[in-house]
Amino acid sequence: MTECLEDKIVEVCQRDSRYRRNAYLFVLDALDLTIQRISRSGRNRHVGGRDLLVSIRDLGAQRFGPMAKTVFNQWGVVATEDFGQMVFNLIDVGLLQRRQQDTIHDFADGYDFERVFVQDYRARVPWGELTK
Repeated sequence: MTECLEDKIVEVCQRDSRYRRNAYLFVLDALDLTIQRISRSGRNRHVGGRDLLVSIRDLGAQRFGPMAKTVFNQWGVVATEDFGQMVFNLIDVGLLQRRQQDTIHDFADGYDFERVFVQDYRARVPWGELTK
């Protein structure tokens, strides 16, 4: 990680101590995933809050499986609105940019962590590898 990015992450954590450093790094990773998905679709457009929430959900399930809710909670994140607050914190320190119409409300009521990461979680098993 570059020193400038690390400095900005430290600054944002000092400004808002509700969220852990790893939560911010995770949001940036999810943003990279979102940009890749949009680029593959052949369209070049701004990443919206709902787009980012989809990548956060998918990346959380991929990295942490049914423990994603627990990991997020340990980072101080208990709802999708927290991810929105972190995005706007990253904007405040100059790591991200926003359009005038982007608001924190774009992240409201995105999905319920308990339902998505615990109740509805399905492990992806590579069945083909098990028969070899």
